[in-house]
This record gives sequence, C-alpha cells and structure tokens, in this order.
Amino acid sequence: MTSTLTRAGARTAPPRHRTKMVRWRGPLIAWLFLAPALLLFLYFKFIPMGLGLWKSFHEVHYITDTWVGWDNYKTILTDDAFGAAIWHSIVLALGTTVGSIVLGLGFALLIEGPARYLWFVRTAAFLPVVTTMAAVAEVWRIMFHPADSGMLNTIIGWVGIDPQPWLASENSSLWSIMLMSIWRGTPYDMMIFLAGLVGVDRTLYEAAAVDGASTWRRLRHITLPALRPVFWILFTLAAIRGLRVFVEVYVLTNGGPNGSSEVLMTLIYKLGFQSNELGVASAGGIVLFLATLTLTVVVQLLRRRQAA
Repeated sequence: MTSTLTRAGARTAPPRHRTKMVRWRGPLIAWLFLAPALLLFLYFKFIPMGLGLWKSFHEVHYITDTWVGWDNYKTILTDDAFGAAIWHSIVLALGTTVGSIVLGLGFALLIEGPARYLWFVRTAAFLPVVTTMAAVAEVWRIMFHPADSGMLNTIIGWVGIDPQPWLASENSSLWSIMLMSIWRGTPYDMMIFLAGLVGVDRTLYEAAAVDGASTWRRLRHITLPALRPVFWILFTLAAIRGLRVFVEVYVLTNGGPNGSSEVLMTLIYKLGFQSNELGVASAGGIVLFLATLTLTVVVQLLRRRQAA
C-alpha cells in the first residue's frame, strides 16, 4: 500500500508545473485551430506578396530575372498613364465612398425599426452585395447602352433629359462607373449603419422627445455622434474598396475610351499580363499597397485622436 501511494505521487506533476501547463493549454489549442487558415494565408497571400516585392526590383524574364533596383519604380511613377490612373482611382474612391455612405445612412434611417416586414426590405436591398460583380457589371453595361432605346436613356427621357453616351464618352465613362459602384456599395453601408443604430440608447430619443427636440436635432445630436465609430469603419473600408476597384472597370470599359476610366488595378493588370512587364506591374502593385496602408494608418490615427 505504501509503495502504491509513492508511485502515484511520483507520477503527479508539481503544482507549479501543472499551473504552467494549464496556462499554455488555451493558447496552444487556439493556435492549432488557426493553423490551417494561417497556412492558407501564408501560401496564397503572404508568399505572393513577398514574390511581388522581389519582382518589383527585377526585370522579369521567363527563365532568369535581372536586378534593376529602383528602375521599375521610377518607370511607373514617371509614367503619365500611371498618374492619370491614380487620379481616376482617387476620384472614383471619393465619389463612391461619399455616395454610398450618404445613401446608406439615409436608407438605414428609413428602414430602421423592429417591424417584422422590414426584414424583407433589408434582404431585397442587400441582394446587390451578394451578387457576383461580373454579372452585375454586365447587366449595367447593357443598361448603359448609349442608343435612344437604352434602358437608362429611356428612363431619363421620361423627365425630358436627352440620351447620354454613358460609357461611350470620355467625359461620362468614369461617372457612369461611379454610379454603378454607389448602387452596389449602398446596401453594404446600409447594413453596417443598421447594426450601429441598434446600439444607440433609446432612452436618449425619449428624453429628447420629451424636451421637444425636432427630428433633425435628434439626428444631429444623438444619432450621428453615436454612429461615429461606424463612420470611421465605413470610410476605411469604402476607400480601400474604391482604390482596389477592378472588375467593374474591366467589364464596363476596360479603362476606355482613350484611358478616361483607367484605374490603378486595370493599368497594373495590363502592364503585367498584356504588355508582359511584370516587374513594372509589381512595382505598381507595391505602390498601391503602400497607398492603401498609409490611408488605413492615417484614418486609424485620426479616429484615435478624436476618441481621446
């Protein structure tokens, strides 16, 4: 009996060692669950990003690559087409961000509430977000048909507006793409605003109503301040989405006519896969990544400064 108790005590871990094992068990299990996703991210995201950075300093050939240093960056940054693509991307990102946020907030305020029938409206409004962008862009390309019988020209004809060339004109092609991007981005922003409105303290509205505050004053002094974190999130996401726009531009205009709607992503795609200048295209991709990273950091710093 004495020897059995002695062996059992020898197998039992000391209290300090057991505490350390318990402390590491939780993080270890969490990392084991995350490991498959992290491996996929490593293979499909981080390794290609590293290869893109490496190729941006080389002249890429099929067999061997030649080190060219910063020449690819000098080429892309001094290219007039790249400058025009940056300007088009900024205009498209700003227009899409402002338009989708304003309309998303408006629609969220209109359909916000506990009524059961509103779930159908919210679901119907969210459908453009879950529809494939290529299919959406193809439908809008048909709607933008510049002839008098085109769908949008027929609609604006009802209010006495002359037919517009839409995608066929250098003056209106970028604005037409912006119109479609706002249409698709508004439901997404609306759902984020709806989630933010749920967290607004309802007693504040009741107290304001008792004090005789108008709807506009309640919106200005209660709703909008409560939605400030949502605005920061949406601005960051929408701006990044605007800078990385590709499919809609590629399907609708492919950067035309005469480069009037060329954006960074379509230009990088053409440089890499049509002109076979993979090194210059990689440099353009790194510049776009740095611009996106800078925008995100600046927005986060502004948000923290305002919250402090």
